[in-house]
Amino acid sequence: MRTRYIFVTGGVVSGLGKGVVAASIGKILQMRGLRVDMIKADPYLNVDPGTLNPVEHGEVFVCEEVWEFEPAPGYRFRIAEIDQDFGTYERFLDVNMRSSNNITSGQVYLSVILRERVGGYLGRTIQVIPHVTDEIKRRIRAVAERSRPDVLIVEIGGTVGDIEAMPFLEAVRQFRLEEPPGHTLLVHVTLVPYLPRVGQLKTKPTQHSVKELQSMGLQPDVIIGRASEPLPRDVREKISLYCSVPLEAVFSDPDLETVYQLPLVLEEQGLGDYITRRLGLTAPLDEAKLGEWRRVVDSFLSAREEVVIAMPGKYTMIQDSYISINEALSHAGASLGARVRRVFIEAEDLERDSSRVRDLLESADGILLTPGFGSRGVEGMIEAARFAIESGKPFLGICFGAQLLFVAFMRYVAGLRE
Repeated sequence: MRTRYIFVTGGVVSGLGKGVVAASIGKILQMRGLRVDMIKADPYLNVDPGTLNPVEHGEVFVCEEVWEFEPAPGYRFRIAEIDQDFGTYERFLDVNMRSSNNITSGQVYLSVILRERVGGYLGRTIQVIPHVTDEIKRRIRAVAERSRPDVLIVEIGGTVGDIEAMPFLEAVRQFRLEEPPGHTLLVHVTLVPYLPRVGQLKTKPTQHSVKELQSMGLQPDVIIGRASEPLPRDVREKISLYCSVPLEAVFSDPDLETVYQLPLVLEEQGLGDYITRRLGLTAPLDEAKLGEWRRVVDSFLSAREEVVIAMPGKYTMIQDSYISINEALSHAGASLGARVRRVFIEAEDLERDSSRVRDLLESADGILLTPGFGSRGVEGMIEAARFAIESGKPFLGICFGAQLLFVAFMRYVAGLRE
């Protein structure tokens, strides 16, 4: 069977949860017995996110395999650290993702420029169109040829209207034109804000976002409205009318207790049937697989006991800095019937006032010393490790945190100060 392609874009603001939506679509298709693979296209100019500041970008995801990225003959880079959304994909789909599935602008431009330097373009004038867009399309098709999925889902990072994302969106436009009719689908995830003062959900940001997309030659086939509550019919009708999308193709992505509910919420609205019908796929829902996922979700929702884990760290300003640890704790808690409440503690706060260590850590059921890099906040993290050693509090150090536990042990148990 020829691979079908689903492109997922986002509008209005960043951080809407496109990755969760893309993974949820993948899960819905898996429940129909379809083989799914995922691509994330990131518009930043870094070759990979391995050295990005976690406060700016969040955590990186480390793959099992190392990819030998060869942008041109004679140039080779080893990549195993990719975007954190791949962690979301793996948790939803239970498949190992490959480093080459993360396409960055840095990789694309590096490939084009180095190829020009070694004569790969035979003296032609190198331009964004067609050379950069051709490279983006080549990378997408390379993933499809390697893994042979029934459906390949491509999440386009950033927000529609960003300058950085324009080559990717142009590549999507060309790609859809080159594939047979009915073999591609464009899903647009957009914010539908609620204004408490007027008591209304507002569709104008969605309308403008879709107009921006249309100005690039892209018409969404599906619109998923991210809102604090389910979209009522009149709001969906308004989005349908002004965005030229059938009413049955406007779906709601409301606030949920756990992100793992989203495949069920979208399936209940009929997204799975709509997608398979539009892509010309005969793939009925497997009720056994749906029931299995319901049980996973129920394990999160039915947990009653609360466990508090203190997490001293260097990048506590945004929780995405530790998203894999956060999710691992949530999964472990759900499997044991407990909800895990994470308490992030800025390591420098412990450094400035070590007497606060006991106050901040005493009430926690356990301490997890987080990964990090560099000397900032190190002494505060060592103090947290010392407290765990002396109090007997359950403790786990990960990466840098494990190293600092060793330092604390040697200082305060073995008596070696240097």
